Amino acid sequence: MRRVALYGGSFDPPHRGHIEIVKALKTLPFIDKVIVMPTFLNPFKTNFVAPAALRLKWLKEIFADDDKVEVSSFEVDQKDKIPTIDTVSALKKEYDKIYLVIGADNLASLHQWYRFDALQKEVTFIIATRDDIKVPKEYLTLNICVDISSSGLRQKVDRTKLPKKVASQIANYYKEHNEQQNTKNNGHTR
Repeated sequence: MRRVALYGGSFDPPHRGHIEIVKALKTLPFIDKVIVMPTFLNPFKTNFVAPAALRLKWLKEIFADDDKVEVSSFEVDQKDKIPTIDTVSALKKEYDKIYLVIGADNLASLHQWYRFDALQKEVTFIIATRDDIKVPKEYLTLNICVDISSSGLRQKVDRTKLPKKVASQIANYYKEHNEQQNTKNNGHTR
């Protein structure tokens, strides 16, 4: 039986909290492999800062030496918002059991996910703890003690919270992006 943990997200940018979640997943005896799945565009968002191809490249570099982790381009290749149920349906062709990993901050909106009832029948949820949000007993819990937010990092880049392998690339990208935004907001053009 092939059992995988599907860990999807924007990863805009990928940070040490994401890596801690993957590390914790790899310690679970019932997980054979972790599939990290960057979105092209999160179905609940209207834009991204770093393009999907770049986020995918960073993740592939971060996990390049880890044979228990696969970074999948499935959603990025679609070049569109992809509902999780569609990704799960594609993975079901190859895997027997799928554990879907989400952050506790997604629990409140989980029932709004596209075809949530069908999704719930296809996966077992693993909830990564975050911000002291209570995780209901019916879910498996992954205790993570890293308080980092991608949105916070986009606004104020902190290299110490970024994966070492790509910290410079990520920091430079967001720093440059923020400088361009500040210039635009001040009415100046380069």
